[in-house]
Amino acid sequence: MSVACYLDGLNAEQRLAVEHGVAGAGPNIAGPLLVIAGAGSGKTNTLAHRVAHLMVHGTDPCRILLLTFSRRAASEMQRRVDRIVASALGPGAGGRRSSMPWSGTFHAVGARLLRTYAHSIGLDPAFTIHDREDSADLMNLIRHELGLSDKAQRFPLKATCLAIYSRAINASQPLDRVLAKQFPWCAEWKDDLQRLFGAYVEAKQRQGVLDYDDLLLYWGELMGVPELALDVGGQFDHVLVDEYQDTNALQAKILLRLKPAGTGLTVVGDDAQAIYGFRAASVRNILDFPAHFAPPARVVTLEQNYRSSEPILTASNAVISLARERFTKNLRSQRGSGAKPALITVSDDAAQVDCVVSAILENREAGTPLKEQAVLFRTAHHSALLEIELTRRNIPFVKFGGLKFIEAAHVKDVLAALRWAENPADRVSGFRVLQLIDGIGPATAGKILDRMAVRWPADALTTVQPPAKAADAWPDLVALMQRLPAAGWPAELDLVRQWYQPHLERRHADAIVRAADLDQLQRIAAGYGSSAHFLTDLTLDPPSASSDEPGAPRLDEDYLILSTIHSAKGQEWRAVFVLNVVDGSIPSDMATGSTEEIEEERRLLYVAMTRAKERLMLLVPQRFYVHQQPRRGDKHLYAVRTRFIPAGLTAHFEVGTWTRFTGAHSGGLRTTATLDIAARMREMWRGAGT
Repeated sequence: MSVACYLDGLNAEQRLAVEHGVAGAGPNIAGPLLVIAGAGSGKTNTLAHRVAHLMVHGTDPCRILLLTFSRRAASEMQRRVDRIVASALGPGAGGRRSSMPWSGTFHAVGARLLRTYAHSIGLDPAFTIHDREDSADLMNLIRHELGLSDKAQRFPLKATCLAIYSRAINASQPLDRVLAKQFPWCAEWKDDLQRLFGAYVEAKQRQGVLDYDDLLLYWGELMGVPELALDVGGQFDHVLVDEYQDTNALQAKILLRLKPAGTGLTVVGDDAQAIYGFRAASVRNILDFPAHFAPPARVVTLEQNYRSSEPILTASNAVISLARERFTKNLRSQRGSGAKPALITVSDDAAQVDCVVSAILENREAGTPLKEQAVLFRTAHHSALLEIELTRRNIPFVKFGGLKFIEAAHVKDVLAALRWAENPADRVSGFRVLQLIDGIGPATAGKILDRMAVRWPADALTTVQPPAKAADAWPDLVALMQRLPAAGWPAELDLVRQWYQPHLERRHADAIVRAADLDQLQRIAAGYGSSAHFLTDLTLDPPSASSDEPGAPRLDEDYLILSTIHSAKGQEWRAVFVLNVVDGSIPSDMATGSTEEIEEERRLLYVAMTRAKERLMLLVPQRFYVHQQPRRGDKHLYAVRTRFIPAGLTAHFEVGTWTRFTGAHSGGLRTTATLDIAARMREMWRGAGT
């Protein structure tokens, strides 16, 4: 092959990563590679080019495993790879197909492997998968059966119990350690929680269901059997992982068991953007990756930033340079011009809102659309006052967050019917479906399910004498459950939809709006060959709902973006505003219990700053309103600028103050090189910050 012109658009660092170990025709299996991809450095483009480069040089796409953290990311990667391969070889070159059958999320790939190897590990391959809410409901049923809900003292609720269980699984840590570190207020219940979790596992196995965490747990156990691990790992010449800094201990263990020598292994990520510790992700996975192998993995660092102006990068580099441990990198930009980030002191949260809204409108008048601007915050409730003001001024906005598609009640109802038909032992799904019928409550539903546990399910339903109020609707449910197993896909969903329609209209005043979600569900279903595949994919990576969630304004062509910093990762905007850049917010006063937590909060600020392309404003209120403080109630607290921007770094910012007036003018901005109110506050409240 001549010069690889399809690589010409890459910079030198990206090309090093793409060409690692690729010398000629064949699988080109080289040693392990770690790509440290700084914010805005073209990470996705680099990874896609590496996959395509391997294919162009002879690697079979079926022997490439690409692991991502969302189905959307996997689909986008596939599209890019297709384009690059077509560019290199031509669309019809030798009939070469770039499609990768093993591309998806950790959980989706895990589910597929578990169905393949189910019999080898004592698992029924027809298992169903519970989403988080279903898992919490099952946990609650077991909690009640064990009498833990009747204790004189307050036992943790179902969501907390599931969170503790999930943390122990994903962090691969014993229960007592998880309780001591993350849930100290629950430590007194250790023995009862141990008993609860044991019964929860037994119930899942008895009912033939797996929860979200089981997909990784069982995969990890599968890889713990040497001959099975060798068989699974042997299917792939190359394993590539995106966003490696977001992996947890269990995912890292799976990966190292897949490729224990590191041959053919590529991981891409950025330790400076590791911000999901609350999900049990561990920055240690990426920091320690090179040392797992002998010789150590090759490290290629991408420092050329294609997003932000040089002044924004200079300030961001300065903030992250104070991290205790990191892969050293300094992002650089070819966009040398631009204003320094603004570090603005305001009197309180009302003045903060005034300042932000005024700046947003000024940007809009200067040609920056609302949707090219974003307001970021540490915690969702920090935007409450801003949302009120935006509504008052008739400024449309979208706030990232809310229900996922399958968390909407009406969607869960339909999916529960499909799951119950597929697996009659799934008690949670049956419990939900039975109670859709007017006249059947929890007690009656429980008795019906008990009868089904000892008799053939279809026979059990036909012998049930329903309550009088449910008598008219009961035959329709029995007929549905008898017809579904033989209906075929996607006719099964059509039957459930027809049966559910009168229940939808009876239970929901906005049935017409909710029906749009069910229309979407049927469109999605048409692309699947079986209900099992459909239910698995929908549970692991659901789309957005059109009801039960605000979504983008339908009547406005432009709207402002509001988002938590965690939700903003991977996004970018021309102008970014960060609220409450003060100690107690960034870092959160709930995340300063250890050095590891504080360092993650520093990375959180760095992620927020590197979302900005052209303009960045950090707001520092001198006092802000705090809700539900222990022993103190709701009150205003005095604040100091975040410890992550000490005095030595302020030269990288345009420092100023915002003065709020109550008259005709909304306010004004004054910059100064000498005024530092935050420093005065530090003197007043010694020890409150640095």
